[in-house]
Amino acid sequence: MNFKDKNAIFCALDMKDTDLAVSFTKSILDYIDGVKIGMEGFYSMGIDGYNRIQDLKLPIFLDLKLHDIPNTVNSAIKSLLPLEPFMLNVHVTGGSEMMLSAKKAIEESINEKPLLVGVTILTSMNESSFKEQGLKLDIENQVTKLAKLALKSGLNGVVCSPHEAKKVKDICGEEFLTVVPGIRPRIADSQDQKRIMTPEEAVKNGADILIIGRPLTRSKDPKSAAKEIRISIENNDN
Repeated sequence: MNFKDKNAIFCALDMKDTDLAVSFTKSILDYIDGVKIGMEGFYSMGIDGYNRIQDLKLPIFLDLKLHDIPNTVNSAIKSLLPLEPFMLNVHVTGGSEMMLSAKKAIEESINEKPLLVGVTILTSMNESSFKEQGLKLDIENQVTKLAKLALKSGLNGVVCSPHEAKKVKDICGEEFLTVVPGIRPRIADSQDQKRIMTPEEAVKNGADILIIGRPLTRSKDPKSAAKEIRISIENNDN
C-alpha cells in the first residue's frame, strides 16, 4: 500500500463474533484498505478468528497497545509476529527503552516485519481528563513530544487524533505515519471520542491511515457508508 498516493481507510472491527466480523468485512471490502483488530475483537475471537479475517487478504492493524517492561514487550511482539500483522502498536509512554526493545524484536524476526507505531494520547482524553489526574498538560504539545520520542526510537509513526496529525508531520516528517482514530462523519455521534474530525478534515490535516469504527459497524447500510466515506476522501484529494 502506497500511503503517498492515497489516504487509507482501516475499519475497526470491534466485534466479539467471528462470523459477524468476517461477513461484515466482506460487505465493505471494496471500499476499505484494511482492518483494525483491537483488544475486544482479538481477545474474543482469538487466533482462529484472526486467521479467518486474515484469509480475506486485507492488511491487519493488530491494535493491542502493548505497554510493559521492555523484556515483556519484546517477548509479546515475538509471540505476535507469526500472525503476520501489517502493523502493531505500543504505548509511547512506555519509554524509549521499551520501544527500542519492541523494534528489536521485529528487526530480528524471520517473519514478515510489520510496521510499528506508538500510541500517543488516547482520543477519548482531553485536558479535563488530565486535570482529574493532577496533570497540567497541553495535549498538542504532549503528543508532538511523544511523537518525537517515537521517531527517535525507530518507530514508523504514531497513533494520534486528527487534530495533532499536521503538527506531527511538520515535526517528524512526511514519511512518519499518522494513524488517526476519532474519525466521525458529520451525521455520526462522538460518544467514546472527544478529539474528533470528519474524514475530509482529517485528510486535510495530515492523516495517513484513518481508523473508522462505529460510523461503519453501526450503520444501517455499512456498504453505502463506506462508499460515501471513500468518495469524500477521494474528492478531497482532487
